[in-house]
Amino acid sequence: MLPLFSSFLLKGIPVKNRVIMPPMVCFGYTGEDGMVTRKNLDHYRERAEGGAGIIVLEATAVSKNGRLAPMQLGIWSDDHIEGLSHIPEIVKSFGAVSLIQIHHAGLASPESVTPTPMGPSVNPQYKNSGSLTSEEIQTIREDFIHAAIRAQQAGFDGVQIHGAHGYLLSQFASSFYNQRDDDFGGTVENRMRLSVEIIDGIRKACGTSFLITYRMGANSPTLEDGRKIARYLGKQSIDLLDVSHGGSLVTLPRPPKEFPYNWICYSGTEIKKVVKLPVGVVNEIRTLDRANYLIENNLADFVNLGRPILADPHWVSKAQHHEEMIVSCLNCKPRCKWFTDSALCPAFLIRMKGKI
Repeated sequence: MLPLFSSFLLKGIPVKNRVIMPPMVCFGYTGEDGMVTRKNLDHYRERAEGGAGIIVLEATAVSKNGRLAPMQLGIWSDDHIEGLSHIPEIVKSFGAVSLIQIHHAGLASPESVTPTPMGPSVNPQYKNSGSLTSEEIQTIREDFIHAAIRAQQAGFDGVQIHGAHGYLLSQFASSFYNQRDDDFGGTVENRMRLSVEIIDGIRKACGTSFLITYRMGANSPTLEDGRKIARYLGKQSIDLLDVSHGGSLVTLPRPPKEFPYNWICYSGTEIKKVVKLPVGVVNEIRTLDRANYLIENNLADFVNLGRPILADPHWVSKAQHHEEMIVSCLNCKPRCKWFTDSALCPAFLIRMKGKI
């Protein structure tokens, strides 16, 4: 058996293989109320059936004013619990571990969500942005903690805290965005204070058996900053570190010429060297050989297969059983068509035509 399909014990919870379906927003599947719809359920059912070891529900807003788009799944209210509860039920029925990504967009919230997006500091790149007060920061901390409590009540095995991609916690972590001179700015410890308080609050509220994973941005704003942040997170009560980008294009890491993956994946493999936590890597890992290589050579503990699983929900089971009919992502340019309208994705059209 290939190492990619070997099991892993994640804090006492067995994971059947090393594949994570990462959180990918299904734009247009829900309404402004953030409620789970039949389209959401069908989407996750098909992909849970496809064989991934861990399935992470897409970015789910902890605050109505912190959404990344008006049509984003929500977990800011107890009213969301019942609808969300169907997803871990589906995921677990296919033997996968169920996580939900809890998220606040911060300065990246669009005008259609809030007239004044708030973050660690005012940023001239964001029109009408504002700087959060200490009291507002504490409110957001409680929003994250209560979101995790709702996730546990809904039946999820754990949460993934979104600290990447230039959203709120990523903004606090990065000296590029965070210009504060109080307890939430300056040193790594201060810039990570909100994240750590959220982690501690979730652990206290949800107990030791509830999984807390964290998606961090490796370039925050540099890879060396990412290493420092990873070392600091490694001392906290989290169970898996998922490494992606920090949302900034100011300083991009440069992989060695012989490294066969891009800078985002490279950053994850570098972060793995400085922590004892299990590490997941992501980005352009689109083939069985590329995915397996990372696990076989101990460059990562898990691989996130996003677009491959969007293109073919049964990618994992097909790859494991050497089936030849995998529908591949075509890497549409200039922008992924699935994220505009999933029905326009060429891979989706191929699957529908061939009933694969």
